[in-house]
Parts: sequence; structure tokens; C-alpha cells
Amino acid sequence: VARNSPLDKAQKISRIRGHAIYLKREDTQPVHSFKLRGAYNKIAKLTPEEKNAGVISASAGNHAQGVALAAKKLGISALIVMPRTTPSIKVDAVKSYGATIELHGDNYSEAAEYCKQRMQETGRTYIHPFNDPLVIAGQGTIGREIIDQLPSVTHIFVPVGGGGLIAGIASYVKTFRPDVVIVSVEPEDSNALQASILRKKRLTLSHVGIFADGVAVKQIGDITYPIARKTVDDFITVTTDQICAAIKTIFEDTRSIVEPAGALAVAGIARYQLPETAVAVAICSGANMTFERLQQVSERTLTGSDREGIFAITLPERPGALRALCTNVVRAHSINEFSYRMNDPKSAQILIGIMVNDASDKQVLADSLKKHCYTYSDLSQDETTKEHIRHMVGGHVPTTMREHFYEVIFPERPRALVDFLATIGSQWNISLFHYRSSASDSGRVLIGLQADDVHALEAKLSATGFEWRSIASHDKALSFVQ
Repeated sequence: VARNSPLDKAQKISRIRGHAIYLKREDTQPVHSFKLRGAYNKIAKLTPEEKNAGVISASAGNHAQGVALAAKKLGISALIVMPRTTPSIKVDAVKSYGATIELHGDNYSEAAEYCKQRMQETGRTYIHPFNDPLVIAGQGTIGREIIDQLPSVTHIFVPVGGGGLIAGIASYVKTFRPDVVIVSVEPEDSNALQASILRKKRLTLSHVGIFADGVAVKQIGDITYPIARKTVDDFITVTTDQICAAIKTIFEDTRSIVEPAGALAVAGIARYQLPETAVAVAICSGANMTFERLQQVSERTLTGSDREGIFAITLPERPGALRALCTNVVRAHSINEFSYRMNDPKSAQILIGIMVNDASDKQVLADSLKKHCYTYSDLSQDETTKEHIRHMVGGHVPTTMREHFYEVIFPERPRALVDFLATIGSQWNISLFHYRSSASDSGRVLIGLQADDVHALEAKLSATGFEWRSIASHDKALSFVQ
């Protein structure tokens, strides 16, 4: 049911890295991800009684499509529970394979709890997305294909969420080719496997990033973890910007657009120190991404490839100040972004994005700012800036205001804001608010609230049921809007 997916040499990446780099194109599978392999292997081995009862699973993405198509191929009824916030393109894809869909909850956790209830009510067999030996074995067929297709392989880079893919690939490859190095690649803000390995026990992350939603898993599986611990050689993480740069790099080599999780392995190769004779494979695990997310990816690509410097700069509030900055510092560099709103009669705060050739070129700009006595902050690697501040322009607030700043993860559903505000109540004034759709099932909101009793405020934030985190008031990005 799955393709023996192509193993394409990435000409541009190979040229840049100075090594032979190959892409295992799981994005070319019928469901545009590797998930079909494990789902089919599990469902095909059910007993006749289990097949008659049908299967059930909870998923907002690739696993749902894998289960739906596998069940269709085997003539089995499939029920998929998806969060109400799932983008319509994913819901429609699952429907197209003939599965029954029930929408429940604002996130995967709520959908998964409801799935357990429906499993008891219907008698269907649950198909786990990663923590099942037969699912792991199905994903492991990728390892067998790589060894057959490229006997000279020395390194395999694997994206990791719950660990089913890397457990399967590493199990097979290490059995027959123990010399091949297996490298786990996770987002910095969703590194459940790396964190568990470092602490030598299976950990649950308190918070995971939502950008690479295909691998946004708080805890590695209790079956996948011991396999990975014994068979994986190295565990690395990459940033959101590096993932976006990898999406662009893959596009330039293949003219195909992979999802953020699907670009993790290439992002890992870009920052990994390979030996001179290395022949490396990156698993392009999937390509299920809504078209609207491309704008967000494009914006982050420049900083991810060290092609943009983002600076907050203080200028004197007088005629000619901007011209002097451009003449003395910017010079021949292109300005990619500029934000400013007059507030103080003596000084001006500007946010500027400047195109650079590489990290060393950006340092030249920073040195020039110092030389000409400008007060500045380099915000090129600041997540709050890239997610929120660069899209805001406005005046400062009086320093006497007791402001507290939070980032809140909102479910992308109608009335989410109304429900949030109704829960926190009206006793706190909102002093700052920024939201920008990312065309996903969740969105990030930056909010400032005036409060004397922080503990009472944060208790109300927790009562909303939305994930949130406090952002320190001295954060250098927030100094731009304070």
C-alpha cells in the first residue's frame, strides 16, 4: 500500500555542505507522509473479529490520513476523532478516504480523551500513532529501503515526535548495519526524546512549541523510548528559523514543499558536523501543510539562513536622524522591514530588518552601530520579536503601569477570545494585545495585562484551559513596546 519512496540526491544541499546528501521522499506517499506504513502494518494484522469491529484513532494530521487509507484498502470501518480546530484541508483529506470523522475538543489531548470514550462504546481497536510494536515495525520499512537503495550510507537523520519513526528505522538499520550513525532531530521547543535521554528517564515536557505540529509531543512513548535509547547515536535540536530555512532549501532542490516536521532532518544536517567521507540521508517525513502557512514560513526563512538581522535601535528624535543611520550603518544593505511610531520628543525607537550575506556580515552591522554610538538590541534570534513585535507599531505606556506579559496558545475556533475574556473577567485592563493567524489549529497571542495581584491573575489564566507562559517584563523585545 505504501510506495518504495524515492531516495533523491539533494544537489544544492550536497554542494553547500560538501557531502553527499540524499532525501528519503516520504512526502511522495499516497497520504503525503510516512504514517501510512505503520497504520497499515498494524491494521493488517488485526484478528478477523477486530477487523469486523473496525478501528478508531485520534489525530489532527498525518496519522489520521494513514489510518483512513489503510482501513479503506483493507475494507475495514474507520472512525477518526479530530479536534474541532483541525484545518478543513486535513478533515477533507480524511473524509476522502472514506473514514467517519467526529470533531471534539479544542486540541489533540481533548480529542484523545474523547477517543478513549468512543473506543469503549464502539468496541473498535485503537491504532496508536507511534507507541505500538506493529506501528514501529511498519515505519521501520523505511530503514530497509534506505539500506537497499544506498548501501554506502553512513548517517541517517530522522525527525522525532513520539518516536515511532526513529525506533523503527534504528531497530532495522542497527541490526544489519550497526556502523550507520542514527541522528535524532527535534525542535528546540519540543525535544521530549533529547530531554529524556539527558535525564536518563522518560520525561513529560510542560510545554511544547506548535510550529512543527507534526512532532509536537510532550512525552516520548514508553515503547519507543527504550528502543531509541539503545539504538540512536546522537540527539540534536533545531530552531523554528532553521526549520523554515530547511523548507526553502528542500524546495530549491526538489520544487516540493514539505511541512515543518518534514524539514527537521534537513535542518539537522545543516547544523551537524559530518565527517569528510559522510554519505547522509534525511527523512522528509511529510508534506501536509496548509497553503496559508507559507507566509509564516517565508518570513522566518531569512533569519533561519542568517540572511536577515533584526535590530531595535534608539535614534534621536530630530530631522535627519534616519538618513544618518542609513548613511553611516545600513549603507548598501537592503532594508527588509521598518517599524516606527513617534512617542517621545527626544528619542525614537525603531525596529528594522536588514538583509545580510551571513552571520559575519550581520556582526559588521552591529559593530557599525557601536562605532556610531547607537543604543541597540540585536533581536534576530528573539522569538517574541519574530512572532509578535515585528508586526506591531505603537507608542509606549507610562512606566508607572503595572504590566505583566504573557504568551497564550489559543485554539483556532470561533468564540475562543470571547471564552478567554469571560473566564479571566473584567478586573484587569488589557494594555497590549497581538494575534496573527498562522493557519494552524492553534495560534499565539501576546497579551499585556495590568494587575497588582499577579497570583490571582495567573490563576484565572490557568482557569481558561489555554496554555500560557509568562514573559519577563525586562525581555529586550518587550522594551520596544513598553
